[in-house]
Amino acid sequence: MKYYVIGDEDTVLGFGMVGVDGAVVGNAAEAEAAFDTATSDPEVGILVVTERAAEFVRPRVDRLLFSDGFPLIVEIPDRRGRMAGRPTIREMVNTAIGIKLG
Repeated sequence: MKYYVIGDEDTVLGFGMVGVDGAVVGNAAEAEAAFDTATSDPEVGILVVTERAAEFVRPRVDRLLFSDGFPLIVEIPDRRGRMAGRPTIREMVNTAIGIKLG
């Protein structure tokens, strides 16, 4: 199982430095192509996507997020930080398990 990252140049470069393949995207067409590449590779088990890149293909991201299939999707902030209105990791965990942590 391998990782794949989709996002801005800095994010893809950073993950690339530790051996993770990825695609730099700046618009919806690039995001669609990168998402197709990642989801068609049976070896990709975890897909890391920046929040801004995920917004380009939100319906597809949400479909995979709420399925029990692979790849698993992890959304992360990009170099500009967390997007307004996006939940923090703590908030997502609290929602998922139904218990407020810290």
